[in-house]
Amino acid sequence: MDTTTDPTPTRRTRWRPRVAPWSLVIAAVVVTFDQITKHWALNALGDGREVHVVWTLQWNLSFNTGMAFSTGEGLGPVIALLAMLIVIVLIVSSAHVESKLARFAAGLLIGGALGNLLDRLFRGEGWLHGAVVDFIDFQWFPIFNIADIGVTVGAALFATASLLEGRRLDRAAAAADAAAASALDDADDADDADDADDAAPDAPDDADRDAEVAVAGSPTEVVADRERDEPR
Repeated sequence: MDTTTDPTPTRRTRWRPRVAPWSLVIAAVVVTFDQITKHWALNALGDGREVHVVWTLQWNLSFNTGMAFSTGEGLGPVIALLAMLIVIVLIVSSAHVESKLARFAAGLLIGGALGNLLDRLFRGEGWLHGAVVDFIDFQWFPIFNIADIGVTVGAALFATASLLEGRRLDRAAAAADAAAASALDDADDADDADDADDAAPDAPDDADRDAEVAVAGSPTEVVADRERDEPR
């Protein structure tokens, strides 16, 4: 029994989390735009004035200690912790998404969650007790901000990407089944052809028999030749 071992040491692979650079770039753009517009709203609307834009849209400064669109008031610390967890999960999982649309959507989600998370971390009297700055007001819809738009649009695009990916996988599975069925039919045809070839030598064709007769002559001619060759 051979008990020798390979002297080459095995290298242990260290697990390293992957990230999607494209998603992080989109997230950085959303966070930057969100914080710039919030900074503008604090300076331009801090005196309580409202600025009409178009139709029912107006800029109206508001502070939200709850969830998106001014819901869940008073749950700021809990929401902040959940947002931190969601951001981490999105950053790690976005690297395993193949669809470009899904990665773009993940970037919007990450950026939106980070934008509001920064408000809860630094815009208040204590850590996690900050208020989210909202200023986009349609007057018939809860006031929101750019980060809220990123979360909402990102979620919609992510759902769309998941639906499209599911359809793509269904088409690929159907194509694979059709290819397997075609290969099975070809294998059956090949087996039938082999069986026919194996049976062919047992029954010589008419051309071979005709050739043999042409060389040897008919039985009557053979007998006549023998009688002619015998001495009388």
